[in-house]
Amino acid sequence: MTHAMIGHMKQLTDTDIRQMGDGEFIPDTRSVNRSVRRHLRLGQLIPTPPAAAPRFARLDLHHNTQEQAWQKINQLADSGVRDAQIITGASGILKIKFQQWVTASTLAEKIISWAPVNNGSFVVKFKRRAAN
Repeated sequence: MTHAMIGHMKQLTDTDIRQMGDGEFIPDTRSVNRSVRRHLRLGQLIPTPPAAAPRFARLDLHHNTQEQAWQKINQLADSGVRDAQIITGASGILKIKFQQWVTASTLAEKIISWAPVNNGSFVVKFKRRAAN
């Protein structure tokens, strides 16, 4: 036992020793518990883990600009969703852009497969996210 350890120990009195023999002695552990709690930071709140992404999502891109649509599709691809229906609308630039993005952009790297459902929407199967 080091001198530092001895300095932190409580000095036992004759009464303490007598109580130890009788089985009545209860050491004061409050200061030790406080020190351990402070060391382990038990008083701090532990953040809750993020909720798991749903397996399927529907993304309607009506009334979105090209930039907004690009961001939303990429967020969806990075969210952990595996299957999605992406609604671009039957006419307009988003339908054309979506088909370009899923074949020749960084978005294509995140997709396993995609197919048109009807004239204005597509089903997409995303790759699994890389573990963090």
